[in-house]
Amino acid sequence: MVRTTKATVGLAGRAAPVLFKAACPDCRGRFELASDAFRLAIGASSRTTFYSFTCPDCRRAVRRPAGERIIELLTGGGVRTLRLHTG
Repeated sequence: MVRTTKATVGLAGRAAPVLFKAACPDCRGRFELASDAFRLAIGASSRTTFYSFTCPDCRRAVRRPAGERIIELLTGGGVRTLRLHTG
């Protein structure tokens, strides 16, 4: 699960990082992570389109499917995106 929280303007007029609420399916931890903690991969199908992050509590890699709304939220929040090519 990913939800965005507020982005604020920090010192010197720069936007503070967007924070996303996330949860770990392994340890059930709930936390907020900055956009640079996520990676988004967009592939040719729903099986190859996902986002990932490392749980700050248990340090496990988490990989979750990303539908259109999640893609919109993550890209709008500045998450680095990798476009996977076929063939």
